[in-house]
Amino acid sequence: MSIISPKSKTGSVVKAPWKTNSIEQVRYGCAIGAMQTVSAIPRAIPITHCGPGCADKQFMNLAFYNGFQGGGYGGGAVVPSTNASEREVVFGGAERLTALIEASLKILDADLFVVLTGCISDLVGDDVAAVISPFQHRGVPIVYAETGGFQGNNFIGHEAVTRAVIDQFVGDYQGTRRPGTVNVWSLLPYHNTFWRGDLTEIKRVLEGIGLTVNILFGPESRGVSEWKAIPQAQFNLVLGPWLGLATARHLQAKYSQPFLHVPVLPIGARETSQFLRTVLEFSGVAEADAKTDADAFIKDEEERYYKYLEGFTDFYAEYWWGLPAKFAVIGDSTYNLALTKFLVNQLGLIPGRQIITDNPPDEFRDAIRAQYQSIADDVATDVEFEEDSYTIHQKLRATNFGHKAPIIFGTTWERDLAKELMGAIVEVGFPSSYEVVLSRSYIGYRGALTLLEKIYSTTVSASA
Repeated sequence: MSIISPKSKTGSVVKAPWKTNSIEQVRYGCAIGAMQTVSAIPRAIPITHCGPGCADKQFMNLAFYNGFQGGGYGGGAVVPSTNASEREVVFGGAERLTALIEASLKILDADLFVVLTGCISDLVGDDVAAVISPFQHRGVPIVYAETGGFQGNNFIGHEAVTRAVIDQFVGDYQGTRRPGTVNVWSLLPYHNTFWRGDLTEIKRVLEGIGLTVNILFGPESRGVSEWKAIPQAQFNLVLGPWLGLATARHLQAKYSQPFLHVPVLPIGARETSQFLRTVLEFSGVAEADAKTDADAFIKDEEERYYKYLEGFTDFYAEYWWGLPAKFAVIGDSTYNLALTKFLVNQLGLIPGRQIITDNPPDEFRDAIRAQYQSIADDVATDVEFEEDSYTIHQKLRATNFGHKAPIIFGTTWERDLAKELMGAIVEVGFPSSYEVVLSRSYIGYRGALTLLEKIYSTTVSASA
């Protein structure tokens, strides 16, 4: 990647030779960051087989300096680690890992342990399967996933962990299915700053139309019992542009379990109601009473949403002259697409620049691009894939936002740039170091109202 430096004293643009393939201000963790995926399953604990500091850095980056989300039951300082040293590089770390697992079983109370490998153990070729096999034969609920940093980022690690739990813990299933039960695969826990509140809202609205929901992660999950029940569900729901598709395809092959892919995370009444009707149709709910109840739930939620929105319109009509007209969204593909659709369709804002930062696999990129070509009936925009903050900020500086100050939906990395552009910043993704997040949601019916409050409180404050 060629990165161009600012102008020299002569006014010419010069190349910065020290910038080769480095990434400034990274926006994801490495694959072993999937330890946070494990921590998001109630009463599950990750065991990391990696170098000293790896696990701590992943927690601090993905969970602490990202909404200050905390460690929970099995994260943070709880996570056991082999802290592999030169000895393990030379002689292998199988013996050290075995001792760590034995000690963890004595000290920690969990329903599931997940061993995650780091770069050292993957490079030296430790046979982790052979290490955990005796524990599995003893009935210990333990699995492993290869998550060395060179495997990819924490999105890839997340898929590796979900597959490991399904194959090694959930196992085969030949029983019946439960009509109206759905497994949800959506946001990346902890990396998405608002995942807890968002998953709570997803579960709430799906239950509102009469479904039984295995949400799998977060405070609304029943923990490993939900994971054990995965094969019993009628279908899987992948909610987002690409994350979860690999898992759903694996479940389809393993259990002949169908899945529905809804690429746009719903924000606001329009998108959420459309999403619920799509899911309802796929579920095949035919009973008149059930469909009537679902329609009544959607109608009630819409009426409540627009009642709150009615008060907002007075503010919008009075202060429209001081509000931004164009926006930029910098973040992972799931939130980027969802926010862009909401801002255009609900608020009438004009997309200025959309940059996706989670490095989705190439096989999904054309489908993601296509979504941006139908943002609204009369609005299409391009999207770019970029991981390096230096390049991202150069692109934003070169964007024509018109005569009004823009509003940027991004991360802590964009705070100084927003000031430079005389605009406002709403932190909506990793890292969010100026937000404390407990149960906040920005999606669905209720989350959209919270998002509106955040957007325009930020805008008014910025102009004061």
